[in-house]
Amino acid sequence: MSSLPSSQFETAVMIRRILFFLVLVSFTLLHLLPLFRGLDSPQAMEQAQIARQIARGQGFTTKMIRPLAHYEAEKANEGAVNFTDFKDTYHAPLNPLIMSAVLKLVGADKEGAWPMGKNELIYPLDRVIALVSTLFFLMSIGVTYLLVGRIFDAKISGVTAVLMLLCDLMWKFSQSGLPQMLLLLLFSCGLYFTYRAVEASEEGKMPFGHALAASAFFVLMVLAHWITAWIFLGFLIYAAFSFRPRGVVALSAFALLAIAVAWPMMRASDFSGQPFGTGFYVLYNGLGSGTESSIMRNHDLQSAPLSLDGLLVRILGTTLVQTSDLLPFLGGILVAPLFFVALLHPFKRASIANFRWGIVLMWLFGALGMAVFGIDRARQLHPNQIHILFAPVMSAYGLAFISILWSRLEAITAVPFLRNAHYFAVVALSAAPMILSAPDKIKIGMAVRDRGYPQWPPYLPSVLNDKIPKLLAPSEREAETTRVVVSDQPWAVAWYADEISLWLPKTKRGFEQLEDRANALGTPFAGILVTPSSTAFEPAPVVREQYGEFASLVFNGLTLDITAPGVNRVGLSIFDKDPKLADIYRRYPYPEPLAGTEILYYGERRAEAPNP
Repeated sequence: MSSLPSSQFETAVMIRRILFFLVLVSFTLLHLLPLFRGLDSPQAMEQAQIARQIARGQGFTTKMIRPLAHYEAEKANEGAVNFTDFKDTYHAPLNPLIMSAVLKLVGADKEGAWPMGKNELIYPLDRVIALVSTLFFLMSIGVTYLLVGRIFDAKISGVTAVLMLLCDLMWKFSQSGLPQMLLLLLFSCGLYFTYRAVEASEEGKMPFGHALAASAFFVLMVLAHWITAWIFLGFLIYAAFSFRPRGVVALSAFALLAIAVAWPMMRASDFSGQPFGTGFYVLYNGLGSGTESSIMRNHDLQSAPLSLDGLLVRILGTTLVQTSDLLPFLGGILVAPLFFVALLHPFKRASIANFRWGIVLMWLFGALGMAVFGIDRARQLHPNQIHILFAPVMSAYGLAFISILWSRLEAITAVPFLRNAHYFAVVALSAAPMILSAPDKIKIGMAVRDRGYPQWPPYLPSVLNDKIPKLLAPSEREAETTRVVVSDQPWAVAWYADEISLWLPKTKRGFEQLEDRANALGTPFAGILVTPSSTAFEPAPVVREQYGEFASLVFNGLTLDITAPGVNRVGLSIFDKDPKLADIYRRYPYPEPLAGTEILYYGERRAEAPNP
């Protein structure tokens, strides 16, 4: 009889684990099949096409070219730099390396591999990229379960895993193709070994082995996204004071980081003239007086020097944004912000109390990094958003704190049925946004399951994948020549069309200088592609300021549509009437509507009629 309760307990645990696994598999299939809408992040598309270049044996080269990157490269190399085999110095290397291995494995390195079906609207390789990111997310749930189970108990670790599984923001990041889920996995592994080192220190043992393993994972995290170097700095300070002999672990960790980043920094310095490459100018998101796109589209630095006026005010403003929107940044998990209240609670186990200060240090430095390099509350999947990495471990501390308070209520002691009610309440409230929005998303996904439901506007992979290569193909009278497409969404052209694309320069002068350089190098501009990336997300005055002399070009599609006298009729054009762009119009006078007037391609030659 004494073994019966234990048997019932094991059965209940097994049932819970099976249910968790079934929900996990169901959510994974839902998010990768009917709910998947394709990649929607410029940085994710850019990393994907870099990965494809690596898989083809062309190294860290990119087909998406920033005018500023080209300027930096020519300045560093003291001469012309080809638009082909253009080296990338913007992205951290680890995520493209991993993705390149996957793309090589599935045969995506071959030209024309994984073509889109006739009625297909989702690029097949988008699902491959999202699948890898989703696997990182699922593995991070497992590592977090082990970490939280070691810090607290199996109940809190189980609830934390459920909160992660039902966190809508984490699923969105896993679908975006951004490296955040890889970061989450590496960060969770780093935290696990950090806590093991804390335990060893509390027991009087040597923590060096575990601390060095934690350092290795944090170094890999930095190689996956440069902004996480700020988190690494917080870890260094914590390690310097927490692990004996003092300073040895921190110095060893710093040495590991220096060895790991030596090659990327030397490569960036050799090609761009500075060790941080083009990624350095992400500062314009935070410290600068403009935006990242405004600096990256410049053909030289003299036209937009980095202004640091009001530096402290800008840092303070971005910090306040992070504070006021902390709950959304932490995935909407209600107990995650309670971590900061839990700092006031005297946990009995010294390892638990000590470890939380390491988390605080890493979060503080991470928040400072986001303030410096910029983060936008309006952009939910911002590439610099690393608060989400702290959500699981902060949630665990928040759960532990409210569990302690909950257990002290007299009503809970009198009614054992309510002993775990707070867990159910936290899970239900945190998962509400995802659960309430799921039915409508599933209906839409099932209705378009054969074709897919792309991220439109501004992306139509089928249009770019099918029509851009045809527009660039040489005619029978022309020699095979590599041509460059100038576009307001060059990342999408590079990924979906697999063609070299230059980000539309900020000024006419920059456009013409780069056009002359491209002609001299034998890679002429073929045309200009204008999409809703220019006009769909900002008010007209902001778009006008961003595109300056090219405003008539980016607004031309809207005016054609607004002034059209009827269906399938062409309205009035303003591009050809702008005296500032008269020279450019004469060189690219043939507009080709690729998706009505919303995606217009202005070619140097008239598009040839397809064969009957």
